[in-house]
Amino acid sequence: MYNAISPIDGRYAQKTKELGAYYSESALIKYRIKVEIEYFLYLADMGIIPTVENPELLRDLITYFSDKDAQQVKDIERVTNHDVKAVEYFIKDKLKDFIPSSQLEFVHFGLTSQDINNTAMPLMIKESVEEVIIPMMEQVLGLIAKLAEEHKATPILSRTHGQAASPSTMGKEMLVYVERIQKQLIKLKKHEHSAKFGGATGNFNAHRVAYPEHNWPAEIDSFIATLGLERQRVTTQIEHYDGMAELFQIIERINTILIDFSRDIWTYISMNYFKQKVIANEVGSSAMPHKVNPIDFENAEGNLGLANALYSYLSTKLPISRLQRDLTDSTVSRNIGVPMAHTLIALKSLKKGINKLEINEAAISRDLEAGWAVVSEGIQTILRREGFEKPYELLKAFSRGKGQLTKADFAEFIDGLEVSTDIKAQLHEITPFNYIGYASEF
Repeated sequence: MYNAISPIDGRYAQKTKELGAYYSESALIKYRIKVEIEYFLYLADMGIIPTVENPELLRDLITYFSDKDAQQVKDIERVTNHDVKAVEYFIKDKLKDFIPSSQLEFVHFGLTSQDINNTAMPLMIKESVEEVIIPMMEQVLGLIAKLAEEHKATPILSRTHGQAASPSTMGKEMLVYVERIQKQLIKLKKHEHSAKFGGATGNFNAHRVAYPEHNWPAEIDSFIATLGLERQRVTTQIEHYDGMAELFQIIERINTILIDFSRDIWTYISMNYFKQKVIANEVGSSAMPHKVNPIDFENAEGNLGLANALYSYLSTKLPISRLQRDLTDSTVSRNIGVPMAHTLIALKSLKKGINKLEINEAAISRDLEAGWAVVSEGIQTILRREGFEKPYELLKAFSRGKGQLTKADFAEFIDGLEVSTDIKAQLHEITPFNYIGYASEF
């Protein structure tokens, strides 16, 4: 681990280990074997080859796939100089003892490498997103929702352009992120993962010439559906990657929302609205003993940004290929696990950071008490309702650029207005602590 080039496999190895089951070289080989085996069994279901009496014997190659098996495939690849052909030879070698030799040639029948790659990769991406990324996103969402619920009635002084603005509640400001993330998670969960499976240039040339009596496009549609994927109907030798690009863009949007969240929490911590629980043996600074830095949110922001840069590149590069195929997608697509890993690191950092947050109501109250100027909006609005002449201009002259105004200043101002006693009483009720609209009810 100390000699790893990437921090994913070094410093952050423990935080990203669950993605090894989807994005490691061994995982890719395993998913390729799964596609080859399931296709072979589907050919048996179609009657192309005799029915396989015990299909689970074949599926055991997937179920019990080991590092030793992966190494065997890599050893074959050193001879073939072709990764998918090595998988084909590995499967044939494993099946030769219980599958007739005449049937072994139906392993990889009529296929090109990208039929396997462009089915295996969408499948492993789909399962990694469903089994690792989405659950972790939902955990972070749950923690933000918990903040929203716990602090729905905690008034805070808002900041627009960094300046004091109409008050809100901490819960409502957290709820903004809950709603934004929820909308994108719905899109992520509904995303349809698609595969390319149509022969050398997408036309089923070899399939049709060998067995013209079969409707291969319809048959393979059904086969791909058994894997939980949707077949891309019209393709070149490779998939067009538009769906994969859409997936990356959805995750990128969620990450962007979480960058926004991380920066806001960082700012609230710097304003002392949130304190962080102190972990006894942790060190905040090598020089300043007092420091408790918001490192979890900084770490999350950095990893989310790095992930997004890669998602952006993947989503704009992968859909582009020269004519029916070039190889640029191959080396690029092997890096899909990298932004997924940085996303996972960020999500775990956010979980850790949010769990350390404690509201600091004393600091929040001090800011509200020092921010009486914000009630000028409410006062001038009521005066407008009452037909008072130029109330905005009056409040502007009273409050703008006048430094810190106090409750007493506003009381004196209100008492001097030429309005009824009832209106004055209503105006006196407005404070920075209760001028929050529907914030606590959202």
